[in-house]
Amino acid sequence: MPKPSIAVTQVSEWSDGRVRTLQDYLVAEEPLEMRLNGQALNVTMRTPGHELELVAGFLLTEGVIRDRTQITGLRQTRSNIVDTEIEEPCLAHRRNFVLTSSCGVCGKDSIDSVRLRGIRRPNESFRITAGLLCELPQKLRTQQAVFGRTGGLHAAGLFNAQGKLLVLREDVGRHNAVDKVVGWALLAKMLPLCEHVLMVSGRGGFEIVQKALAAGIPTVASVSAPSSLAVQLAREFNQTLIGFLREQRFVIYSAGERIRAGGTTRSEILRESHLKTDTRTGNRLSAD
Repeated sequence: MPKPSIAVTQVSEWSDGRVRTLQDYLVAEEPLEMRLNGQALNVTMRTPGHELELVAGFLLTEGVIRDRTQITGLRQTRSNIVDTEIEEPCLAHRRNFVLTSSCGVCGKDSIDSVRLRGIRRPNESFRITAGLLCELPQKLRTQQAVFGRTGGLHAAGLFNAQGKLLVLREDVGRHNAVDKVVGWALLAKMLPLCEHVLMVSGRGGFEIVQKALAAGIPTVASVSAPSSLAVQLAREFNQTLIGFLREQRFVIYSAGERIRAGGTTRSEILRESHLKTDTRTGNRLSAD
């Protein structure tokens, strides 16, 4: 039986000097072991649900596979174990995947590893209007069913150029949420995602940009700030990176030419200077 993504517990709430006991909802967190060709590959902490998508997306975004055709078997043998068989694994699967933003790996080595994988620059001709971008956070938030009950996990949503939400995945780890989205697209034979926008809750870290590049996504947006290494990587590959996307404002950190000013009644936000241009790169909104 699949494990639930929400757990129920009893808590005590203090409010204005009064204490009461009530039922609260928590995000479930469980380990998932990924096995590759019969050998342990990685263990990640994740929110139960969409395990096959998570593993498929992880294999692609971390460079273990290049495309879906390499996967010859993918099954969940237990609630916390997924077995995968692939043909011709890439060399990247030999490295240690237990790395975090605090692991001490230098920025140059991290970006070099992405470059060596042969990842190409995303679609240069993709365009989206500023008005549609401003609508994405609310669309993402209204579909976050688990977050609505727990308030304790991240979300990643994939949108098309018309601002339609194609898929949303939630997880205790934002990188897992992205892998679930990419895995969904991989298994649906939709890659590369060259006409899409990835929207994530929280900050836009290096691993988010890296995974989006692996999936061919030209534009990444987040409701919070990106990291310095994420900005560096996005600029290296000319990927559009948006931060602080909230209501009628966002900050462009890289490749602002993909953001169109026209085609929406909300274009007046440009005249009111609610959209900031990165002064170091001169990225500006495209008027076409």
